[in-house]
Amino acid sequence: MSTTHEDPSPAATGSDSPSAEFSFTTTPNLLTMLRMALVPVVVALLYQRTPTADLAAALVFGAASITDYFDGYLARVQKSVSVYGKLMDPLADKFLVVSSLIMLQEIGRLHAVVVMVLVCRELAITGLRALASAEGVILSASPSAKWKTATQMVAIPFMMAKDPLFGIPIYPIGQVLLAISIALSVGSAVAYVVEFFKKLKLIRAIGRKLKGQRSG
Repeated sequence: MSTTHEDPSPAATGSDSPSAEFSFTTTPNLLTMLRMALVPVVVALLYQRTPTADLAAALVFGAASITDYFDGYLARVQKSVSVYGKLMDPLADKFLVVSSLIMLQEIGRLHAVVVMVLVCRELAITGLRALASAEGVILSASPSAKWKTATQMVAIPFMMAKDPLFGIPIYPIGQVLLAISIALSVGSAVAYVVEFFKKLKLIRAIGRKLKGQRSG
């Protein structure tokens, strides 16, 4: 998942106009909107329950995943950071992944418990990031979280296509990759929680020290 739109300041956008951060029709934002628009396409194709539609769903999912890389890349190159991008980019990722996981469970290729674990992990981290932001704590993406995303983005379309492709048993490979993704999801979630409390304690300690210096 993309971690681009980080600094909403005019300087970061490469524009002297404060209104730049409220620009909606930037290329990264349009790519993000495209990713959102492809979600119902993936769902509709999986509902067909045919090998051809399954393969098409996997290809559409792959195309949607690629837009995640390019919107982040363009946001960095063009310095086109916007408030809309900061909101929509992570939402688009979650819409795509969560909808796909639910559909894989619906068509019998994924156990409901697996879906619950992955969805609850995403909800927990979203809540943690919101709390961290309110407390002034910045949680950087860990290597394990990046690998989790990478394995997940490959596992899901492999499980959608299901049938062997060019003699390659992609469905079993997808199952293995998803199992790895689950382990990385849990591990990275624990790492985020530990990092949050470490940084929060440090911030509180610095705050108490500064308060003591002012009062003295």
